[in-house]
Amino acid sequence: MINRRHIRVKVMQSVYAMLQSHNDDIIREEKFLKHSVLKMFDLYVLNIQLLVEVQKLATKKMALSKKKILATAADLKPNTKFIDNKVINTIAESVSVEGYIELNNLNNWEENDEYVKIIFEELQQSDLYKKYLSTEEDSFKLDKAFVVDFFKEIIAPNEKLAEYYEDKMISWVDDIPFVNTWIVKTLSKQKATGLFVLGSLYKDKDDEDFVSKLFRKTVLKQAEYEQYVEDKTPNWESDRIAEIDMILIKMSITEFMNFPSIPTRVTINEYIEISKDYSTSKSSYFINGVLDKISKEFIANEKIVKIGRGLI
Repeated sequence: MINRRHIRVKVMQSVYAMLQSHNDDIIREEKFLKHSVLKMFDLYVLNIQLLVEVQKLATKKMALSKKKILATAADLKPNTKFIDNKVINTIAESVSVEGYIELNNLNNWEENDEYVKIIFEELQQSDLYKKYLSTEEDSFKLDKAFVVDFFKEIIAPNEKLAEYYEDKMISWVDDIPFVNTWIVKTLSKQKATGLFVLGSLYKDKDDEDFVSKLFRKTVLKQAEYEQYVEDKTPNWESDRIAEIDMILIKMSITEFMNFPSIPTRVTINEYIEISKDYSTSKSSYFINGVLDKISKEFIANEKIVKIGRGLI
């Protein structure tokens, strides 16, 4: 499921895109933001389904080899360890996965089967695959370890696959690392006795509401929040502050004032970490300094009021 940090990143990107386009249609931009978040689940399911499609291709090739006129002993009695993999078979039998694919018309691997072939060929040539096939042990634990490594070492780092995803949807560029981590966690948690069921995109309703509220409040209060920043940076002209830094500071102020259950220090730390990935090398120090001044003043003036977990 999507976590709060990645939600913040998605909101940051939408605020930035809105400012760059000089578009003030907040309703349309909010819909696009939500659509972008929802499409992450498509990426998640496509990667999981790719495991199944590679296995299907292996099964097909095995069947064709048996029909060769000059079939070898290996062709006639092939190693079926991969096509018998218990984890992949559990995914293949998942009503949850099948239902999502049909409902959302995710026929990507039928229309672009060359990527399935690319992954299968790379898998076949890998030491991981050769070692797995040569192992006599037959257990769910071994099968799961192989599938996790298959995804981490073959699928996740494949550049051609990454380029394909980026071409399909531009917002997936930043989603890929998060989704890859999400998939590894999902596969690692799979139990031998359990069905494979797709989880939820959001942890709960609060996280889903967090997307809209954070975006809307930040956009609507931009001018007011910018003044707060200018007051705390008298030696800086606003146009000298990196755009991403300004957006992250405004989003932080939104959290200070509108999300009483989120501790102030948590908010500051989250945006400092995001700045390290998306802004300049010195941004984290600048953002920390500005937010520290603003938060202390707001607490003193009771503009920040925290309750419950927010008091921690």
